[in-house]
Amino acid sequence: MPEFKCVINDPRSGKSHQKVLSDESLLGKKIGESVPGSDFGLPGYELTITGGSDTSGFPMRKHTEGPGRRKLVLTAGPGYRRMKRAIKFKEKPHYHLSKRKTIRGNTVSPFTAQINLKVSKYGTKSIEELYGIKQEAAQVAAEGSSGEKKGQ
Repeated sequence: MPEFKCVINDPRSGKSHQKVLSDESLLGKKIGESVPGSDFGLPGYELTITGGSDTSGFPMRKHTEGPGRRKLVLTAGPGYRRMKRAIKFKEKPHYHLSKRKTIRGNTVSPFTAQINLKVSKYGTKSIEELYGIKQEAAQVAAEGSSGEKKGQ
């Protein structure tokens, strides 16, 4: 079974949460599709797939159909970085420079290692409450403050 590292972004708080998913429910889904949050332990939430990368680190692109790798000539967008040398040395920038880059298609496959998700519909409880993040942080803070008092 494939194992995906899912990075869930919360636009309200600006925080991202990572969850490992060993399930085949995401196979065949495309960038832009919505998935239920119950698969990730978030009942009442709805998540949208925004991107990802494969096991070798090649990024997924929205407008490339299928799950396979392709070598495309790119001028902008995911998988392409423009030249920074022109900025560093104050040379004339190469705005329309194109490069042949390897990218992954927009469909989730067993070779996908990371999937980026964005919260599109919120549930009744916050993500921190559902994952128990606030409780863990409070316990660590309480242990840390009690340890400082004992040492003084």
